Amino acid sequence: MNLDNICVVLVNTTHPGNIGGVARAMKNMGLSSLVLVEPKIFPSPDATARASGATDLLDHASIVGTLQEAVADMQLVVGTSARGRHIPWPIMDPHEMAGVVAKSQLGAVEAKVALVFGREDRGLTNEELHLCHIHVHIPSVESFSSLNIAAAVQVLAYECRMAFLAGERAGSQAPQWGTEWDADLAEHKELELLYDHLERVLVEIDFLDPAKPRQLMPRLRRLFQRALLDKIEVNVLRGILTHVQKK
Repeated sequence: MNLDNICVVLVNTTHPGNIGGVARAMKNMGLSSLVLVEPKIFPSPDATARASGATDLLDHASIVGTLQEAVADMQLVVGTSARGRHIPWPIMDPHEMAGVVAKSQLGAVEAKVALVFGREDRGLTNEELHLCHIHVHIPSVESFSSLNIAAAVQVLAYECRMAFLAGERAGSQAPQWGTEWDADLAEHKELELLYDHLERVLVEIDFLDPAKPRQLMPRLRRLFQRALLDKIEVNVLRGILTHVQKK
């Protein structure tokens, strides 16, 4: 498992001190890549103070305008979720999530992974969660379930580090599908182009009514993201869609 392939993405963080706390939590566990999506205030002395020795992560943090931009080249996107959704999505606890991340790092192809955390007051929107392959839920007590974002990052980063250490102790392990894969996993931006293409074709063949879309596209998105498509599979599917359009 390669911890360098894992980045932490913070969406619309309100208090800069929380960004500093996240940087410290990451460095404690060996994570170094931080991406900030439209932070309210950054850089800030509060962030630097809370980082407490992890200011190098702040100095090299990337700042982007949208979550789509943050995860464009990621091959496994994990979204943190504190509540149930209208459409069930693959959901795991942090330990299970770390196992999936570890599997994605084995064999010839090492996936680039994003751990996405939402706003302090309301987390990630449904639309943002739909961009994620899996959701992770920290099973805190129901009567006091809200975690500080730095604490939430610490929990997930700890589980990733434990999976990393377990892999080092165990030596060679079976790759994610029991064999080394023959193609890189598709990047998020490639999947988004597939979903856009699929939606256009479904409208053209009158299978999808734009006025009454219901939950068709989110369910199809869930189907393909659950499958973890590789680049060749995405190209095959888009070729099929193009052929449908020609007919």
